[in-house]
Amino acid sequence: MSGLIADGIGLTLGATRVLDAVSHAFRRGRVTVLLGANGAGKSSLLACLAALRVPDQGAARLDGVAVQALDRRVRARAIGLLPQAADVHWDIDVETLVGLGRLPHRGRWGETEADRAAVARALAATDMTGFARRGVERLSGGERGRALLARVLAGEPDWLLADEPLASLDPAHQLDVLARLRSVADAGSGVILVLHDLHLAARIADDAVLLRHGRVVAAGAAEAVLTAPLLEQAFGVAVEIGITPAGQRFILPIAR
Repeated sequence: MSGLIADGIGLTLGATRVLDAVSHAFRRGRVTVLLGANGAGKSSLLACLAALRVPDQGAARLDGVAVQALDRRVRARAIGLLPQAADVHWDIDVETLVGLGRLPHRGRWGETEADRAAVARALAATDMTGFARRGVERLSGGERGRALLARVLAGEPDWLLADEPLASLDPAHQLDVLARLRSVADAGSGVILVLHDLHLAARIADDAVLLRHGRVVAAGAAEAVLTAPLLEQAFGVAVEIGITPAGQRFILPIAR
């Protein structure tokens, strides 16, 4: 089967079963949001899909092949990952950092005009063009987050995976990043996000996978998954769901 698939994934870390027989077929051209309370298994599932963790049951498969079995360069071109705790441990300028996203594409002749164009597009998409020559160590937390996202975008992966990509951003840049991720999906790539903000999830998600204690509570089209009964089951809080005057769906946790 083509696409990126979680095929009965089980994962134990220490004495904790963090994922238990998780299956889902992700689709290109759509934004899928992984949701659940802390400890539900969202980041662990993303790590398995990106081959950062090896399941002890089942497998993550890309076009029918286990992701761990893929050639590293092939996998790096196909799957781009922005981890939750992404950081930079050396002081380079932003343009150089973003250029690292092109490494899987470079051949023996080094950087090409196509590489430079991809970096420029990624900088523009994350509103970081004006920071291209600035050292990463002199960026704010939100600016650094946008630079790291630009590095992933520069790789132009078939699948873009991001763990809490909006966490350090102000509201304006949250909306900008959501718009960019939407454009990535609209161009045909698969986008898989871990988010905690239910309202932002409702704004961006085409599909949703709702996790609780490592198991799938519900999965499918966002409208069918992001319902009050299912969200209350997964998060243990009541929610209010409605439509804004502009026609946008919203989800707000409310006190019992």
